[in-house]
Amino acid sequence: MNIGAYIVRRLALMVLVLFGVLVITFTVSHVIPADPVGAILGPQAPTHLIDKINAEWGFDKPLYEQFLMYLRNLLRGNLGKSIQTNNAVLDDIMMRWPATIELSTTALLFALMLGIPAGIISAIKRNSVLDHFVRVFSISGLSMPVFWLGLMLLFLLYFQMGVLPGVGRLDTSIEIGRRITGLYTVDALLQGNREAFINTVRHLIMPAFVLGFSATGSIARITRASTLEVMQQEYVNTAKAKGLSERLVVFRHILRNALITPVTIIGLTYGGLLEGSILTETIFAWPGLGRYATNAFMMLDFQAVMGVTLFIAVIYSVANLLVDILYAYLDPRVRI
Repeated sequence: MNIGAYIVRRLALMVLVLFGVLVITFTVSHVIPADPVGAILGPQAPTHLIDKINAEWGFDKPLYEQFLMYLRNLLRGNLGKSIQTNNAVLDDIMMRWPATIELSTTALLFALMLGIPAGIISAIKRNSVLDHFVRVFSISGLSMPVFWLGLMLLFLLYFQMGVLPGVGRLDTSIEIGRRITGLYTVDALLQGNREAFINTVRHLIMPAFVLGFSATGSIARITRASTLEVMQQEYVNTAKAKGLSERLVVFRHILRNALITPVTIIGLTYGGLLEGSILTETIFAWPGLGRYATNAFMMLDFQAVMGVTLFIAVIYSVANLLVDILYAYLDPRVRI
């Protein structure tokens, strides 16, 4: 099967997956015993006002009619209207999406810069003190709760030592300038705003590390296991027997083949970071999708919940597709 036909087939399967996500999310959010209109207007709101809002939002219709109406709007690119912001859900997502992308991408870069070298070195120095340290570090990353690590770092680095700024994306005294991409680091660079760029990077360090710490543990463990497996292959022993230096053997024969398995974890991790940013964004008051989704849950904003869930599902599916395609380029033996 050529790459074009494979992509078409995966896109068709992606549509089915997203439809399943949509059905499950819509059903769960509408069958729970909750009254979103009553939660917003309060218990003292008059009955006629509640009925008016229910009719306006279509909550007074049968469940199947609400689903068909939502599906019809979705096919037109309309994710509905948010109760909490009174804006189109798609507009809210596009406004907050860059903040989540910036945080998740930086967290992934942290995880890659720490996890891959740590895994490779741990495998090469197997059973050494360094190997034991990497394994303890990996287990710590996998087991440490995100909210606890975030609160501890805020207390230590912000409240006690003052070496890093606290919550938010930027100090209130600094202006980012014109919004171009929504990514503060990119926008600051494009406009030559050095002060805003440095301040944004400083604000990114702590939440990105917290979000990427668990991913670092996963990547390090998988990279270590994959590297150990590759090191036992015959072509590696042959390269060593030919008298090649250890560095040449690692970079030419081990590294590329050892990264095939971690690529899967990296792709899935990136989708997981987008989803897992909910806690991190809440702790650090980061104005991204995670915080928006949290407020939507608290306000029983069904349209916003379904919109964010569907949006994250699309990103997760696309990440999986890109990982599968990347296999063919990393290893010619893999056939699509």
